[in-house]
Amino acid sequence: MQQISHIYQTLYSELAQRALDASFTTEFDTRGRFVTAEVKGRRYWYFDLPHGEEGKKRTYVGPVDDREITARVENFKDLKADIRERRKLVSTLVREAYLPRPEGKTGDIVQALAEAGFFRLRGVLVGTVAYQCYPAILGMRLPATSMVTGDADFAQFHSISVAVEDAMPPVLETLKAVDPSFREVPHRADSRFSTQYSSRSGYKVEFLTPNTGSDDHADQPTPMPALGGAAAQPLRFLDFLIYQPIRAVLLHGAGVPVNVPSPARFAVHKLIVVSRRQTDNDGTAKSRKDRMQAANIMEAMIEQRQSEDIADAFMEAFERGPAWKTALHDSLSQIDDRSRQAILEGLAKGVGKLNRDPGEFGLSP
Repeated sequence: MQQISHIYQTLYSELAQRALDASFTTEFDTRGRFVTAEVKGRRYWYFDLPHGEEGKKRTYVGPVDDREITARVENFKDLKADIRERRKLVSTLVREAYLPRPEGKTGDIVQALAEAGFFRLRGVLVGTVAYQCYPAILGMRLPATSMVTGDADFAQFHSISVAVEDAMPPVLETLKAVDPSFREVPHRADSRFSTQYSSRSGYKVEFLTPNTGSDDHADQPTPMPALGGAAAQPLRFLDFLIYQPIRAVLLHGAGVPVNVPSPARFAVHKLIVVSRRQTDNDGTAKSRKDRMQAANIMEAMIEQRQSEDIADAFMEAFERGPAWKTALHDSLSQIDDRSRQAILEGLAKGVGKLNRDPGEFGLSP
């Protein structure tokens, strides 16, 4: 893998900041004002806008203890949209730094959901589209062969969807603005709900949420109050993936600010789901792709001297129980020899730096 020049890493950081700044100027009208409110012992920012005879319209913004959010709230009146300059930055990063940009429809869909408030409401972009953000985040070029996708996946904790007391516009209307052929796909277990939307060309958008309860609920759609009429498909292990996501920018248009899983959690989660997909009808192809993405990220993080970060995520997953341990080691054993050796050595080194014994985790010291 090739390291990305520090110059382009700096440009990406500038783009990410400008894109998030610009999202404030487009989402919040200057006629309104920011206020704080306490919910279950934690303070949050909300935005109040005069709403005619109905009084005020209140919009959720984010936690007060998020320094980036609070800084932008305090400087809201000084923020300026600079779409033209941001487009130039995106073009430079794609053309000169060879960073990946999503296929056009994918980018348009993510941008539409971003403008509808999905990421403001603490939603997380997952799957291969999120993976496309990691080269810039890690400062390393990742193999392009593992970036091809025909769908887009979005996730949110159910507890957050309830707690924010705010909602996106109808999801179907948002998607139809990108492609009028989008339609709801009734859920197979309960046709009253839709967790998936599909276009005439077969492009799929799916909403997911963690299943941390009984397996009896594994195939039951979960209503999500914040998602504009969409329900979400509960998935095991997803809570590990989307816990404490990070901010990134998708290289589309003028840059789309998104939330994605931390690269360490993304890689370790892929190792877990690989073993689960071995019995799927289309498991072989998906497993190969998942394994490649996990190995690429882990190798890049180890090469960038971030072995403690990947080791910390690995240890957390390993200590969740026997099924997790087995899945991790089974998946690692199927990575090609050269990559596996580098990953195992990096993990062992990272575990040691965290003052734990690599042997506890089946790793050679």
